[in-house]
Amino acid sequence: MLGVARYGTRDIERAKIFYDEIAKLLGARRVFERPEVVAYKGAEGGMFLVGKPYAGEAAPGNGTQVGFSAPSRAVVDAVHAKALELGGKCEGPPGVRGPDPNGFYGAYFRDPDGNKLLVSRFGPPD
Repeated sequence: MLGVARYGTRDIERAKIFYDEIAKLLGARRVFERPEVVAYKGAEGGMFLVGKPYAGEAAPGNGTQVGFSAPSRAVVDAVHAKALELGGKCEGPPGVRGPDPNGFYGAYFRDPDGNKLLVSRFGPPD
C-alpha cells in the first residue's frame, strides 16, 4: 500500500550520513539525490525520502513515525545501535513487543532531526 514516505531535515548532509548507514544495514541504497532531497529504496517496498521542506522549517510531527522492515532480529539490533552511534535518540530498545515471543520484534529511535523511526521484524528469532 505505501509507495513513499518523506521526512524533513534541517541539515541534508548530516541526514545523508545517518540514512546511508541505516539503509546499508537494511539492504537498501540511495536511488536518487538532488541538492534538497535524497531517496532510498530496498529490493521491495516503497521509497523513503529525506530532504528540506518545500516551505518553512523542518520539524518532526507529533505522532508521526516511519517504519523499516528488517530481515532479522540481529539487523534490528544493529540498526538501532548504529542510529544511536550516529546521533539518534533511543525511543525504545530492541525487544519483543506483545505476548508472542515469536511475533513482533522492534526498536524505536529518532534521527538527528527528531523524526521518529521504527525498525522491526515479524516472526521467530532467526
